[in-house]
Amino acid sequence: LMKRRTFVRNGTLFLAAGASVPDLLAAGADKPLARIGIVTDLHHAEKPARGSRHYRESFGKLEEAGRAFAKAAPEHVVELGDFIDSADSIPAEKRHLRSVQKKFTELPGIKHHVLGNHCVHTLTKREFLDEVERPRSYYSFDHAGHHFVVLDSCFRGDGVAYQRKNFVWTDPNVPAEELEWLAADLKSAKTPTIILAHQRLDVTDNHGVKNAAAVRKILENSQRVRAVFQGHSHQNDHKEINGIHYTTIVAMVEGTGAENNGYAILNILGNGGLSLTGFRKQVDRKLS
Repeated sequence: LMKRRTFVRNGTLFLAAGASVPDLLAAGADKPLARIGIVTDLHHAEKPARGSRHYRESFGKLEEAGRAFAKAAPEHVVELGDFIDSADSIPAEKRHLRSVQKKFTELPGIKHHVLGNHCVHTLTKREFLDEVERPRSYYSFDHAGHHFVVLDSCFRGDGVAYQRKNFVWTDPNVPAEELEWLAADLKSAKTPTIILAHQRLDVTDNHGVKNAAAVRKILENSQRVRAVFQGHSHQNDHKEINGIHYTTIVAMVEGTGAENNGYAILNILGNGGLSLTGFRKQVDRKLS
């Protein structure tokens, strides 16, 4: 792997992506209380590359992430959506999903899926969730003194769930029922909270959730949410809005070759901090 470099942005120390696994695991004086592996936007499909998207290569890139995660031993691993890309038929899509899910299940830790728009372009949500053995598309769990919330923004503005090409990808929303659940879930939470999402909650362009402001208000009112990790726009990005960190993880599908891979480990530190260890194209971040 490439040697990493340090640089400063907005007064915060960042580490450029690509350090070796031993360096990453040895870095820092604080031993993490927990590690969470993160991948996103694999768009796995058995079809030729289109533009910068190399669909077939995501499988090998996930295998590389698996080797890094095997050394880091995260307790949980989450994929932040667009696990698969669109296929020509439902049987073909299920074959793609079963193939990449088999590889995903070989990674260490408990696995979590966030629904992305491509996950339900050909399939229904129930079909996708049944294949990955998840009962619900949004839920929460607790680990290492933190509360984690998996969100589903794959709903149209009229509240209808995405499925089988019945939507426009620029119209993602968190519906009223899920907003009510989120507010109640955060009210009952007693520990610092981390949100896991696909579509972005920090922008108003085509990659943003249309009612992101309403979602952010719930997050802010809880006074427990520390950070949001999201995918969808395929780029490294970070914003801090009213004390909450919004970190966008780079897509695996972008670019050809191992040097264009990207994945991360979220470290929950004993001093109360969070840090993101980035591999390849994914940059490191310290979230204070």
